[in-house]
Order: sequence, then C-alpha cells, then structure tokens
Amino acid sequence: MIGKLSLSGVVLAIAFFCASLTPSLMPREALVQGSLSGIASAVGYFFGVLLSCVWRLFELPEPRLRRDKALFWIAAFGVSAMAVALWRSAVWQESARALWQMAPLDVSYLEAVLVAAALFLGLLWIARLFMMLFRRLAARMATIFPARFATAIGFVIAAFIFWSIGENVVLRGAIRLADSSFQQLDDLMEDEFAAPTSSAKTGGPGSRLEWHGLGRQGRHYIASGPTRDDIEQFWGEPALEPIRVYAGLNNGENIETRVARALEELIRQGGFERSTLVIKAPTGTGWIDPAAADTLDFLLRGDVASVALQYSYLTSWLSLLVEPEYGSESAKALFRAVYRHWKQLPPNERPRLVLYGLSLGALNSQSSVDLLEIVADPFYGALWVGPPFQSRMWSELTAGREAGSPAWLPRYGDGSIVRFTNQQSDLNSPYAEWGALRIVYLQYASDAVVFFDPRSAYRSPAWLSGTRGPDVSPELTWYPVLTMLQLLFDMMIATTSPVGYGHVYAPQHHIDPWIAVTGIEIDPADVARLKRHFTEVAKTY
Repeated sequence: MIGKLSLSGVVLAIAFFCASLTPSLMPREALVQGSLSGIASAVGYFFGVLLSCVWRLFELPEPRLRRDKALFWIAAFGVSAMAVALWRSAVWQESARALWQMAPLDVSYLEAVLVAAALFLGLLWIARLFMMLFRRLAARMATIFPARFATAIGFVIAAFIFWSIGENVVLRGAIRLADSSFQQLDDLMEDEFAAPTSSAKTGGPGSRLEWHGLGRQGRHYIASGPTRDDIEQFWGEPALEPIRVYAGLNNGENIETRVARALEELIRQGGFERSTLVIKAPTGTGWIDPAAADTLDFLLRGDVASVALQYSYLTSWLSLLVEPEYGSESAKALFRAVYRHWKQLPPNERPRLVLYGLSLGALNSQSSVDLLEIVADPFYGALWVGPPFQSRMWSELTAGREAGSPAWLPRYGDGSIVRFTNQQSDLNSPYAEWGALRIVYLQYASDAVVFFDPRSAYRSPAWLSGTRGPDVSPELTWYPVLTMLQLLFDMMIATTSPVGYGHVYAPQHHIDPWIAVTGIEIDPADVARLKRHFTEVAKTY
C-alpha cells in the first residue's frame, strides 16, 4: 500500500500533521488532537495529489527520482519532523492552558498518533474507493462518449453516489438517532424537579402552561432559580420572588399557540408589573444559562420577570443544521407578542424591556427584532453572549469598528448604543452616555463559536492582528486551510473549557453587562461582593 502512495501527497500530509499540533484557541486532549491530525493529514495528502495531477495536466517535467529511494528519505525526514512536532506540541498546548490557569495536561502522544493514523488510513481508503468507482464509470462512459467528456461524466456520477450515501444514509441516520435520543432526554422527568405547588409558578396550579410540557430544560429553569429567601439572605433586605415563564415544545401544537399561552402566563403572574422584563432566547436544547439568569435575579433583588420559548430539543449545532429558521421564527413571534402588549401600557407604568440570548439564542434574539420597526418606541436594551460567527448584526458591527480597536473587542462609534466586553473590559469608560437603546455583547477572545471564520482557510483572521486577547495563546500561528480546521475543532469542543474561557461564560462576568443594559445604580462595594459570591457559585455550575 505504501508503494502506491503519492510522493507529493505524503510530503504535504506530513507537513499538515506537524502544523496540526500547533496551538489554536482551545487546548486539545489526545483523542481530539488525533482526530484533528488525522483529518489534517488527509487534507494535506489530497492537496499533494491535486498538485501532482495539475503538474501532469500541464505536462511539466517531472523530477527523475527513484521511487523507493525518494520514499525512504521522505519517511526518514517525516518521522524526524513529526517527532520534533510532537515534542514541541506539549509547549504549544500548555501556552493556552497557562493563560487559562489550568494544570498541565499529560497528553498520550501514542494515542494521538494511533487515532490520527487510523483516521488518515480510513479516509484514504474511502478516497481510493471513490477513485475506483470513478475510473470504472469513466471507462464505461468512454465506450459511448469522447474520453474527456466520459471522464467528466464519470466523476459527476461517482460524486453524486458518494454524496447521496453520505447525506441520506450516514448523515440523516445520525440525525434521526440524535433526534430520537434528544427527544427522550427532553421528556425525561427527574425526581429533583417536582411540579410547583404554588400558583405563582409556571407549571403550578392555575398555570396556563402544563409542567410536563415545559420539557427537561424548561422544568430545570423554573425549578432551579434563586428564591426570594436566597436573595433576601444575601442582601439583608426585603426582595421579591423572581418571575420565570417558560413555554416548552409540548405546551402547544404550534408556535402561535405556545406564544399565546406564554404571554397569558406572563400576564397572570404579573410580569409586566415588575421593573424589568427580559425576553430570553434559549439555546438549541431549550437551555437557559443560569450564569445569566441568576445574576440578574440577584442584581434586581427579584424585581424581574422573564419569558422564554423552546423551539427545539436538539443541541445548538444540530438545531442550526436541521432547522435553522425555526429558532428565528420562534424568537420573532415571542418578541412581537410581548412587545405589542408592552407598547400598549402607559410609558411610566411599563417595565424596562430587555432581550437576552447565549450562543444560538443570541443569534435568534438578534434576528427577532427589526430595529427600524421599533425605533420610535425602542425596547430598553439587550445582552447577547457568545454570538455565533453567523450573526449578521454582530458581523456588521465588528466590521464597522473604530480603527485601532481589535476585532476580539471592537469599539463601535462613541459607545452610546453598542458596547463589547470580555473578562476584563470596563463598560463605563471611555464612552459617551448611553442613548435610548443599550446593546452589550459579552464575548471571550478564546471563543471559537464567536471567532470561527471559514475565510481563515485562505487569509489570517482579523482577531490575530495586533494585540491578542488575554486568553489567546501567543504561539497561535495562521496556516492556510489548517487554521480553519483547527478552529472548526475548537468550535466543536468550545463548551469543554473551564468557566470563564472558551464558550463557557462565567456568572461574575455577566454582572457588569447586566448593570449597563438595565441602567440600574448600585454601590461598587455591592458589585464587588456580588462578583465574589458568583465566583464561588460558578464552581457549582
């Protein structure tokens, strides 16, 4: 089998393997590193074969080398290069872990190499199977059509067959399996979350939303938040019981029904009588981050109501793949219903209306409102956390940032409408006073969900220029194609990072954004005490 390998393919496969060991946004364990290196090696091999084909197509002179001797020197050089790269990878990976204050990781290089080799050989086998089918089809077509036309037809048919098998058998089968698994998980009734006995709670007696219909994430959201006693104990003064309304997929047969019942429940519980009302867009599974929900409940001493609508029980990336428009439609329907009722209230009697979303929830929340439609009577503000790179509004604001401000922490205009923050940024200076609408983006420079860029296949990402984010390795280097693959893997494992890095947003980092978005005045000493409290609480999330 080695004798049939492309020499140029082997050279580029080795180069891609070595480069795949360099750091990106996320530190990688052996299995992830092996998977990345295997795919990267296969991609390198593909480019090597492609280069060889183009070379022959143009009938360029080929170097006169003995194949067995060339393979020997390539193998010798390749083994040496890979050994050095594996040895250096420990330093490269620790450069990110040190910034994140993580303990050194004892990576099994043997495991990584074995996984990479198995994956590379598997992909190579599939590629050769494709080529075998392509050549047979082309030979069959050559009995009917001219040679070049027959080759093109054979390639198209072979590609169609492989694509159909991959999409209809492998991909759809995996999606059906995931759909069934996540649906069963969503229906799971946990003993720790019993139905509320209070009529003031969603799912309790008299509620417009039945408890089981809330789904697993909805029941968790309603049952796990801080109580009035928790808040009073922390502040040492009277507080209110936070109002949380959540409509699950099984609370209505369609979006309109669920939205209507959620609004009825919000009105029944007195949500429009609180000082602040938050429309929350959950992630794909219906999850709402307690790091954001609990901090706001404490900040406002329980004088807050929130409403959310589940649109899927799949994980965010599956939801985005299978039903990309459904989350946006649900978010739009809920916003319009709540905004319409809110707008009818006297201006001096209605609550501050705020939008919130994390990850896919941030994407859907941003698309839920047309700013031109509400400019005459705008909602109060929005907090969007870890917005995915597909977010159009976020992309336009980042692209239009002030000159000199980094892409990972942009400054847009005078800061009177939109501000960006991370673990360290100060939201108060040096900006102009807030205007009628306050929008805050909370994002970490190490979050690949935010900063993945398909164009990094052929150009260096903007966030690598100039000063880097405080949680991004100084060893990170851009490589064509390879960096995009690294960021793709980073995005897949982004939620495995420690709290406060990657795509896992720490509760204490939500406090300043919430203060900015709601416009509340609070003593700095209380802010510091609350941050200390949630720094400890973060360990339990």
